[in-house]
Amino acid sequence: MPAQSQTRNRFVERLERGPVIVGDGGMGALLSAAVPRLRTPEEANLRAPDAVVSLHVSFVNAGSELIETNTFGANRRKLSHHFLEDDLEAINSAGVKLARDAREMTGRDVFIGGSIGPLGEPATSRVRRDLFAEQAAVLDGRGVDVFMIETFYDLEEAVDAIEAARSVSNLPIVTLLTFDESAETLAGVTAAEAAARLMELDVAAVGANHGAGLLAALAALEQMGKNGKPLAALPNVGLASLTGGRVIYPHATPEYFGEFAAHARELGAMVIGGCCGTTPAEIAAIRSAVEEERKPRAPLVFDAPELVVALGEEQRETGLSRALAAGEWVVSVQLDPPLGGNSAGLLEIASTLKESGRVGWVDINDNATARAGMSSLMVSATIERRAEIETIPHLTTRDWSVMGLESMLLGAHAEGVRNVLAITGDPPEVGDYPGARGVYEIDSVGLTRLMTNLNRGEDFNGRPIDAPTSFFPGVAVNPTPDDMGVELERFEQKLEAGAKFAMTQIVFDAEHLDRFVERLGGAWPIPVLVGVFPLTSYRLALRLHNEVPGILVPQALQDELERAGSDAAEVGFAHARELIAASRERAAGVYLVAPFRRPLRVLELLVD
Repeated sequence: MPAQSQTRNRFVERLERGPVIVGDGGMGALLSAAVPRLRTPEEANLRAPDAVVSLHVSFVNAGSELIETNTFGANRRKLSHHFLEDDLEAINSAGVKLARDAREMTGRDVFIGGSIGPLGEPATSRVRRDLFAEQAAVLDGRGVDVFMIETFYDLEEAVDAIEAARSVSNLPIVTLLTFDESAETLAGVTAAEAAARLMELDVAAVGANHGAGLLAALAALEQMGKNGKPLAALPNVGLASLTGGRVIYPHATPEYFGEFAAHARELGAMVIGGCCGTTPAEIAAIRSAVEEERKPRAPLVFDAPELVVALGEEQRETGLSRALAAGEWVVSVQLDPPLGGNSAGLLEIASTLKESGRVGWVDINDNATARAGMSSLMVSATIERRAEIETIPHLTTRDWSVMGLESMLLGAHAEGVRNVLAITGDPPEVGDYPGARGVYEIDSVGLTRLMTNLNRGEDFNGRPIDAPTSFFPGVAVNPTPDDMGVELERFEQKLEAGAKFAMTQIVFDAEHLDRFVERLGGAWPIPVLVGVFPLTSYRLALRLHNEVPGILVPQALQDELERAGSDAAEVGFAHARELIAASRERAAGVYLVAPFRRPLRVLELLVD
């Protein structure tokens, strides 16, 4: 590859001898604003190539000597989320061609950087390397001059990307991680630690891009500059906001970017540009500062991080954890939150269950069957405060990002909620919002791990929070799954994530419990509450058996309910009492699904 070798040497020589290489700005954000209805910015390579070329030309005319291909998210995993995985080669090939077209149109001698971003979701190292190698091979084959492996939050994923690119190409590699104001990644890796790790690999330059803005990038450079590699800095304008459905970035002045470029040069940056929100105006200011060899107008002072000491509350057991540890028989009643804004009726039911002396807990559904109701965490806090009965709110990952889940959990913890059942949630298509899409950033395993981390005093990414929490995390388990192997594997993952108790899917035959426990090795590894639902009609039995995944109503019970006719409810309640009795030998307790419209009738199941 003689031509690539010459290009590589020319790029590396510029890094080593100068002058500084001026990069471009935020392609993805600007394309998304300019081209309507893009599924992903990379789709513009096929749908709106003129817009891509025009943006490249604008950056070159502003002074960019390094323009990046519009391929940041063009790996197979990310494209598959937009049903574009079959266009992987076409999108990446077009991305390089459009950048080369812009170079030819301007007649400027600019480098073309092949942009490679993270996968955006967890994967094994082998899978990550295969995906990155696939994209890198296309970019290399179409004629990029350098790989820009950028915007990585996970250092080990960045290492996988580097080694994958190196496995298919000899091109130079610039590696950029994303840091916060303290010069740390989301996982708590400092810029100095990241640079030391990357120094071991065959990379041409290391640095920071995206992130919390210009000062965050400079803080990272200050640490990374002690490791001897050429540096690169291409930060966001600042923190974005959402206005009118559009992502809006701060109105940083070009002069601000000129001062940033002066500081970056002083810290050893040999590639300086921008990321999201950065326009040709900011790039022109960087270019001017570089050409003038401008000196900073004010000294750069990195404030020492404040030491925050948070005592927090003492770690404490919940009533449920104490009862299960003591081997007490646990009885909970499952209730649905209101579909409106008034919780008075639910509070009255919860109070009556408490006063009966037969029920120790109530567990609260969270938008079950994808119908929007009152927040399970908020209504649980109200119940515990006003009805004085401990709750087990369900929390689904369908409706919230990781940040949203963590925020709600911390707020619920402050209000006294401790027991939480982690569930993934039914897809929106089954409920009232058929056109909606679930969030699902993490599943129930991830949510369990999040609560375990919070109990250790860490957030989802392992970074410290003000004080540890004392959640008692539970998980769902289905003894009658469609795929037993998958269910057993998922249950093991939940245990490893830190589950302390489990609640089964509704069961109607104790033998199903026995078969599942046998597959587990003969005993439940954590306390389990069995789900018991008193059937009130043959029609209800048919619907549950045929329409609800994971629920099996034995044929004999269906036949008995059909024969009973108008007395079917008596049959259903009698069967539920038998199952409760059978569960005493098999589990730590039961949760009872309250009959629709007559929830207090559930107390009839608990008559001695």
